[in-house]
Amino acid sequence: MTAQSNADTLITIFGGSGFLGRHVVRALARQEYRIRVAVRRPDLAGHLQPLGRVGQIHAVRANVRHRASVAAAVRGSDVVINLVGILFESGRQRFETVQAFGAESVALAAAAENASMIHVSAIGADEHSRSAYARSKAEGERLVLAATPEATIFRPSVVFGPNDDFFNRFAALARMAPALPLVGGGTTRFQPVYAGDVAEAIAKAVAGQAGAGKVYELGGPEVMTFKEILQYVLATIGRRRLLVPIPFWVAKLEAFFFEFMPKPLLTRDQVELLRSDNVVSEAARAEGRTLEGLGIVPRSAEAIVPSYLWRFRKTGQFHDRVA
Repeated sequence: MTAQSNADTLITIFGGSGFLGRHVVRALARQEYRIRVAVRRPDLAGHLQPLGRVGQIHAVRANVRHRASVAAAVRGSDVVINLVGILFESGRQRFETVQAFGAESVALAAAAENASMIHVSAIGADEHSRSAYARSKAEGERLVLAATPEATIFRPSVVFGPNDDFFNRFAALARMAPALPLVGGGTTRFQPVYAGDVAEAIAKAVAGQAGAGKVYELGGPEVMTFKEILQYVLATIGRRRLLVPIPFWVAKLEAFFFEFMPKPLLTRDQVELLRSDNVVSEAARAEGRTLEGLGIVPRSAEAIVPSYLWRFRKTGQFHDRVA
């Protein structure tokens, strides 16, 4: 890279207006990079402007399902970051289309511009998984590395922070329901990772401090079972609820009906994901492909989550400030 300062470096971020994207934009803006946010609705990305100086951040229209729009958004970029992903399918937003075809579209555009490529996938990406989400994540990784062999890939565990769809979702369920389900008995293990730490890892990759062509697995300092997570949420928001173990087949039956909701509480594909632990692998730890390997000390849920669930405890509303 021939840029003499960060201000000479243009970074295009796909999905930069989303939950994780806001943290990434803020981390890079603090380091004075020029940031182009590629989103389907640029008019809804105005909340990113205060994260940087005047003129530092601007939004353009792009859809990862439409390769011409992706190529146009990437034009002139030094670094390209893909954060786009979906948790459930809806309409034309399909796992394979967004997380495989879309990921390839971004990588091909980055390769055409000779730009560095950073791709965010997920722990659990597996071409042999029973989950379509996990299979599409694995296919996306394969296609990205085929197009840009020196790409850096990050696989976070479940990501938390203000406005997350994890701790907030369980808090909302606790407010409405007299009991909470422990799918599969609640033994599935997670390693929740703070969005700000993931953003810091991405910033290090932009600065050339992560290995080219490597896959990093990002997890927080604590491994928690599904049951422990629900217990923690209940304690944080000051509620008491029954925790009822239910087998996977019952959860899939319930999820079938939830899928008729605009934003399902649970899908059958997510039930399949719950059959496997979502933690950093021993191989990644041994090889330093972790937050710690990047020199980042991960922050715990206990240090962050109460800062945005405390308001919900009192009013039933989520705290929307970026911590």
